[in-house]
Amino acid sequence: MAHANLMNNYFNPNSVYTEEDYRRRFRMRRYVFERLLYDVQQINPYFRQKRDRAGRPGFSPHQKVTVALQMVAYGSPADSINETHCLFESTCLYTLEQLCDTIVQVYKDECLYKPNQEDLNRLIRKAEDRGFPGMIRLLDCMHWDWKNYPTG
Repeated sequence: MAHANLMNNYFNPNSVYTEEDYRRRFRMRRYVFERLLYDVQQINPYFRQKRDRAGRPGFSPHQKVTVALQMVAYGSPADSINETHCLFESTCLYTLEQLCDTIVQVYKDECLYKPNQEDLNRLIRKAEDRGFPGMIRLLDCMHWDWKNYPTG
């Protein structure tokens, strides 16, 4: 039932929520989610739906990825997920661990590389435009005056 609700609300044609609602709630566009879902299913069998010993379908790939992303995007505690997605705390934590490991495995060459000088210059310019000079350095070494900084 949780899977059916998730699909009807977000993924089926004529879903309850619009693309804008989806982007606001999931912090990504639907096509990015679908690509991520496809990619992790290709690498990690955990994200493919299986049947339990009684022959009932287990948690869907959509449920697993949604739960993990919700925990990351909102900092949702694992024990609060049970109310909306019907996954127990231990399953949520395991799913999050599996998703993080799989994302690193899938995207490390494309996204997780040491930045070159051009990348650093672009990031520094973008950060300075937003009022965060020196963002590439450690945050505790930034040159910000904080009048109430705890000392002593």
